[in-house]
Amino acid sequence: MQLRLEPRTAPSRLLTIATPVGAVLLAMLLSALLFSAMGLPGFALIREIFLTPLLAPSRWPDLGVKAAPLVIIAAGLSLGFRANVWNIGAEGQYIMGAVFGTGVALATGQMTGWWILPAMIGAGIVGGMAWAAIPALLRTRFNVSEILASLMLTYVAVQVLNYLVRGPWRDPAGFNFPQTPMFSEAQSLPIVVPGTLVHLGVPLALLVAVFASVILQRMVAGFEIRTVGLAPAAARHAGFNADSTIWKCLLGGGAMAGLAGILEAAGPFGQLTPQFPVNYGFTAIIVAFLGRLNPLAIVAAGLVMAVSYVGGEIAQTSMALPHPAIGIVQALMLFCLLALDMLVRYRVRFVRPAAALGGAGSGA
Repeated sequence: MQLRLEPRTAPSRLLTIATPVGAVLLAMLLSALLFSAMGLPGFALIREIFLTPLLAPSRWPDLGVKAAPLVIIAAGLSLGFRANVWNIGAEGQYIMGAVFGTGVALATGQMTGWWILPAMIGAGIVGGMAWAAIPALLRTRFNVSEILASLMLTYVAVQVLNYLVRGPWRDPAGFNFPQTPMFSEAQSLPIVVPGTLVHLGVPLALLVAVFASVILQRMVAGFEIRTVGLAPAAARHAGFNADSTIWKCLLGGGAMAGLAGILEAAGPFGQLTPQFPVNYGFTAIIVAFLGRLNPLAIVAAGLVMAVSYVGGEIAQTSMALPHPAIGIVQALMLFCLLALDMLVRYRVRFVRPAAALGGAGSGA
């Protein structure tokens, strides 16, 4: 017997929306079973991770703060993924965005002025774009896979960060800890909801998602991205340049990752430390696919992932859940989504090999 996958008809819109929801529920079930097999209270942990943050109003602001960088990065990545441009190194671009923006903060020192924070944000965007330009150049000039180039550059970015915070950027008054000086008030994001940690980056994330949706659905650049991804031959016939699309997608994704990086540095962190890389760039890939590469749906997917982050922190404190376990839950979401997509788009059949059928017929 041989396993054969036969294409189904195109899934309905309802099924396309239901599949990510089913993937999250299935990942919750599998995670509970896995934790139980490890000797942990699996179902109690899943309840703590996914329900406690939603039932505790005091933790709702944390969800917005955690979701903001994921939404920003995932919105940028979704444009490239639509064109089959696979930027896997958003984590490195996120780090370099923070590095470039922090460079402006250190250069301005204790200066004051409304222009300092916008200058930091602009530098962060430039930093992310500059780091994404390297795989773009390698792909268009030397046909190097952007997957490998962007991924490997992430580890280079981590080393650049470690060198700076342990060397020339180390805070002289920081008791020899590897960290930059704390940002001043003029260099920090303002709080938009008094009494909470909700900073300016949260509404900016919503604006980024809306802007990415407008690009994808209402602008020529979005039409080009969708055409290159769905029908490369038709895109060439229409005069769309594949190399130009690669540059646009990688630079756009890098810009959004860099923006998220400096917003995190000027927001929750308030400085740069070796702990700044928190895998938001990698987690945003899961968010992009959970959101079906739709920037507006990515907002909901980012909130789901933020729930797992905040709930994971709660479970670590209340039930001694190991920190890496949260990564397992998040990875299972992506694996379950891929598996359900396969079942939705293809029909699994077991058939006899043609040679065996022929031999049986001739023997009769």
